[in-house]
Amino acid sequence: MEIFNYIWQYYLYIPLFNFLIWLYLSYSIFNLGIAVIVLTIILRILLLPFTILTERAKIISQRLHHEMSEINRDFSTDPVKRKLMIRQLLKKKKIRPWAKTVVLGVQLLVLILLYQVFLGGINTESKLHLLYPAIPKPDFINTKFLFFDIGQRNMMMAAAVAAFIFAQILIHYWGQSKKMSKKEQIYSLLFPALSFLVLVLLPSVKSVFILTSLIFSAIISIITTVLKLILKKAKVSPK
Repeated sequence: MEIFNYIWQYYLYIPLFNFLIWLYLSYSIFNLGIAVIVLTIILRILLLPFTILTERAKIISQRLHHEMSEINRDFSTDPVKRKLMIRQLLKKKKIRPWAKTVVLGVQLLVLILLYQVFLGGINTESKLHLLYPAIPKPDFINTKFLFFDIGQRNMMMAAAVAAFIFAQILIHYWGQSKKMSKKEQIYSLLFPALSFLVLVLLPSVKSVFILTSLIFSAIISIITTVLKLILKKAKVSPK
């Protein structure tokens, strides 16, 4: 347990805190909200290879929808065999479901670290003494961003994240030919609602981080969709 605490403190928490303050001093006009957005974008760029694998898997999965339906039908009474057949199909098509887990896992880790950064306030001597010698100690860290303080709870930011998630879910199902099942309808309402309830209880820095990451993912999805349409059009167009 002591080893875990040591790794968490000296290899995760303190480096992230120092990097965030460095961004604050160098690239954020002395605004911690902007620094968090820059941090999120840098993180998503570093995770881009895994994001691309996830998008690729999504496209292939859409193409395999018919084959997956056949497997579910043929092995409806044998869940073990059904899982094995699906796993073999995904392996054959080189779909890597773990890539999405990596992206979500790293972001969850950073969210927890950010919570620790803001826990008890960021403008405290107990936090600022953790800065490396190479990073200047700021006299005061500005946590005001737009109309709110990212170190405090904010209902509007939590609502913005929930609304964005709800819109993404609707767009996802709107692009499918089949109607939403009752379970999918419940999910489309319940997940954004739960997201709002959780985020409204936490410092709004979480909402800033998540919303930035969601927008980044949406941009990647749009680019992927456009490229897919261009390639599809190129294939069907006469030579």
